[in-house]
Amino acid sequence: MKFIIPQNYNFKNKIFGVIDYSTAIFNVVWYVVIFGILQLLFTDWNIKIFLLISFCFPITLFSLVGFNGEPIIYVLKYLIKYILKPKLYLYKKIG
Repeated sequence: MKFIIPQNYNFKNKIFGVIDYSTAIFNVVWYVVIFGILQLLFTDWNIKIFLLISFCFPITLFSLVGFNGEPIIYVLKYLIKYILKPKLYLYKKIG
């Protein structure tokens, strides 16, 4: 059986077909940073687990669900670019 794939089709490499590699690396770095900070600040395991879930679960959800197929790295880049140089154009309709 032969499959014909158009030349302009963009293959996106994903881990388990769900998450981009760049997003997975960002998630792992985020988890390690949060875990390290929590290890330094708290000794109670209940607080560590609660805060780890609180800080990591939203990032994981955004990584899996995504923003219309955009990797989370690009979304964060766009957000930071907008925060640093906001360009909001408001036009007043005359008439």
